[in-house]
Formats: sequence, C-alpha cells, structure tokens
Amino acid sequence: MRTRDHLAPVTGARPVGERWDWADVAKGGCILLVLLWHVIMKDYLQIDWRLDVPVAGAWGTFGELLLPMRMPLFFTISGMFAATAVQRPWRAVGRPRIARFLYLYAVWLLIHTALLALAPDFPTDRATGPGELLAQLTVSPSNLWYLYALALYFVLAKALRRVHPALLLAAAGALSAVAAVGLLDTPGNRGGLYQNLVFFLAGLHLRRHVRRWSAAVTGRRLLLAVGGYLAVLAAVRVTGAGRLPGVTPLVSVVAVLAGIALAVQLARWPLVREPLAALGRQTLPIYVIHMPVLALLHRMIAEPIADLGDSARLALAFGYPFSLTVLVLALSLGLHRALLAARATWLFDLPARRPPIESTRETTCSTPIRPNPPIPVGPRST
Repeated sequence: MRTRDHLAPVTGARPVGERWDWADVAKGGCILLVLLWHVIMKDYLQIDWRLDVPVAGAWGTFGELLLPMRMPLFFTISGMFAATAVQRPWRAVGRPRIARFLYLYAVWLLIHTALLALAPDFPTDRATGPGELLAQLTVSPSNLWYLYALALYFVLAKALRRVHPALLLAAAGALSAVAAVGLLDTPGNRGGLYQNLVFFLAGLHLRRHVRRWSAAVTGRRLLLAVGGYLAVLAAVRVTGAGRLPGVTPLVSVVAVLAGIALAVQLARWPLVREPLAALGRQTLPIYVIHMPVLALLHRMIAEPIADLGDSARLALAFGYPFSLTVLVLALSLGLHRALLAARATWLFDLPARRPPIESTRETTCSTPIRPNPPIPVGPRST
C-alpha cells in the first residue's frame, strides 16, 4: 500500500518507492485518451449524424491531435518502471514480466474474439477463423497489442542490455521511422509494435533524464512544451512532412515531453491527482474490458441515435464522445469489481503456482518435533 507524507510539499514528481505521482497521473490520462479515441473512431464516427455543422469532424481532429502522445507516453513510463527488473536474473523476471503479460494477452484475446463476434459490424480487428486467431496470437497482435508489446519489449531489452543504449535507441528509432511511413508490412497492430519500441527503450535507458525533466517542470516550461507540440503538429499538417521518415517519431518525442510536463502540473493539484492516479493504477482492467463493452453498446445505440430528429442529433453530437467515454469507463470498472467478487482473479493476473508435492512433504517432515510439555505436579485443573 502506498503511503503519503501529508506534511511534505506537493511537487508532482515526488518518488514513492519506485513510482512517481506524475507517472500514475499520466497513465490515468493516457487510458482516458485511449478510451476516448476508440469511442470517437469506432463508434462516434460510424454513426450517421447527418449534420450541417462539422461537429463530428472536429471530434475526429481532436482525437488525431493526441495520437502522437497516447501510446508513446504509456510505453515511456512502462520502460521507466522496467529499468530495475531488466537487471535481475531471467528466473526472477520471467514469470511477472513475460509470462504474465503473454498469459493475459492470450486469455483476453479469446474473450474478445468470442464477444466481438456478437457485434460483427463494429470496426475493430477480430479473428474470424483459426488461422487469423493463430496470427493474432503470434505475429499480428490484436487490439490488445499493448500487453503483447510489454512482454516482447522486455525480452528484447533484457537480452540486449549489454548493447550500448545509443545503438539500441538508434536502431529502434529507425524501425519506428520506416514503419510510420508505411515502408514495412504492418498487418493488424504490428505497426504499433514497430513504432513504440523506441519509447519503451527511451524510458528504460533515459530514465534519469526523464526524471530531471519532470523535476524541472514549471508553469512556463509547461506552456513552452505544449505550445511547441501544437506548433510542430501545425507545421507537419501544413507542410505534409509526416510522409517523411523520422518526422512522426520526432513529433511523438515532443508529445511525450509535453505529456510529462502536463502530468506533473496536474499532479500538483490534489483534486485532479487523486482520481487520475487511481485510474493510472487500474489501467489493466480498463484496457482489457473496454473494447467488448464499447462494441456491444455500439450495437445497441448506433441505429437509434441515427433515427433521432435533427435537433436531437445535433444536441447529442457535441458531448456524445465524452459521455460515452465516461459510461464505458464506469462499466469497465464495475465489471472488474464484479469479476473480482466472483473470484475470477485469473482474468487479471497469472494464477499462482502450486508448490510441488515433494517439496510440501519435505517441509512437513522437516518440521521439528517438539517434546511434550512436562506433566504438572499437583491438582489437575479443569
């Protein structure tokens, strides 16, 4: 359990064990942005709004503005938290850092495959046969690819830990650059795997520099970082430079710096820090549950919304993505609690190993035999 020193000044970058307040805040913000992006792209823009004002287009543009930040920032923080584990022996990290995420990926891939079959028109990757399912399990991960990536990235980082970080970052950056402009075949979500390795490695090998940046954030630096990010986005959009190799990863670097600065600032406000940090510590259940929830909601409400009158659709269109994001979040957290209450903990963590029978016997037999207590002399007590 995390403890807080309420007498200490709130800085937003204060370490708690191996964690930082701003990192949990950033993860909470990122998972909200992931949900919002999926709501916009997979539900909101699929509805026939038939509006004379470009409300839907504005929501789509807003989602795209944050696209370079969401997953790169997620993986940067994941790399920071993996830095210590990479130095441990394989036998100590194989189960919690590799087997656990591969297990969760496989379990939830099967669950998603079954549930998404109930919403065949929902626009997301899903396996429709054994061959596609095998491909998603191995080389072309599904929309659960973040779990797959965590295991793969950790294996690569540990296996290559003796390689100079500059060489690793250069190679991963080159991979990200060519994948971002379509020079590699990226079926499914393989493109995300290629593009985000560099950010995991950056969080792992440049953790000290990330911590320095977070500790140095001021209101002025926050404005400069966010302003710089918006300026870079505008320049790329106007010039079309996003088609050039290397531009997309560089934009994401600026986005990550701006995201860290924003998270540090938000972590200085307790009313914002507490709920976002709480979400940041529950990203796993939200991530694995939200897509089927969104798919089933889309099947139920998309057509009724499209059949509403003009004024009702116009009024609904402005705040619909935000409202549906909150609903999906609440349902996901509620389902998580219900599953835990039903003792379905195996859905969210690798089941504990049972001790071998031999070792159990040895433990039992090796227990020292205590002598019987001396018989008391005198009247027997009752």
